[in-house]
Amino acid sequence: MSREFEMSLMGELQFFLGLQIKQGPEGTFVHQAKYTRDILKKFEMGDSKPMTTPMSTNTALDAEEDGETVDQKEFRGMIGSLLYLTATRPDIQFAVCLCARYQASPRTSHRQAVKRIFRYLKFTPELGLRYSSGSSLSLRGFSDADHAGCRIDRKSTSGTCQLLGTSLVSWSSRKQASVSLSTTKAEYIAAASCCSQLLWMKATLSDFGLRFGKIPLLVDSTSTISVAKNPVLHSRTKHIDVRFHFLIDHYEKGDIDLVHVEGVDNALIKGEIESQWAGLIALLV
Repeated sequence: MSREFEMSLMGELQFFLGLQIKQGPEGTFVHQAKYTRDILKKFEMGDSKPMTTPMSTNTALDAEEDGETVDQKEFRGMIGSLLYLTATRPDIQFAVCLCARYQASPRTSHRQAVKRIFRYLKFTPELGLRYSSGSSLSLRGFSDADHAGCRIDRKSTSGTCQLLGTSLVSWSSRKQASVSLSTTKAEYIAAASCCSQLLWMKATLSDFGLRFGKIPLLVDSTSTISVAKNPVLHSRTKHIDVRFHFLIDHYEKGDIDLVHVEGVDNALIKGEIESQWAGLIALLV
């Protein structure tokens, strides 16, 4: 590259666009500790009481049209700052995206939920992602869904993550485009979304000479796996948009392998990953 472009040697990469990078013989650790402290100071949350979770498990936000309105500019600024932080903090992805739905008309309850996230950041400013140099190059994915979690339109939220060995390389928390009539449909759509990302990653990694067999996609819904594996059940799923049925096609082709994981085992797997990464990973709160 130096023959084609004018370049200067600036040493090992340590800081880039708010990302702090620590490289060592055991791997690379990426975090945004400085950025976290900066936004805590910016929104006057530096002296707030720390919280151990970004959101309570029984939190249910809605439009709250009769609630007291808050400063929209400040609320949007808080959401924007948190969204940039999700580049290395998948543990706040679901909570931030949930609060971001109310930017058009924020209320006091919405701001309180956002402040809860900031208080969690006060408790965990140093968390990030660790990429081990000794990790294998096996690809796998996880998917889950929060059925009818949105109290406004009763749409579900898909949560997915993709790992290369023990390294988390991709994740998402996204509200589904249509209302799911059952938990099975919500989980099926989430699995289809995860499958799509895995296939893209497989194609991209093949350019680097990596080859994969059946990629395991772990789902905690046996009915979702049955729909993909048993054609007899397809008559019961006519209401599922045809674009999601490519999951079945790629399962039959052998591109992916749908694997059931118990809810308890799913928690244990996440706990094992957390201990290896020195970072907290969560699909859904």
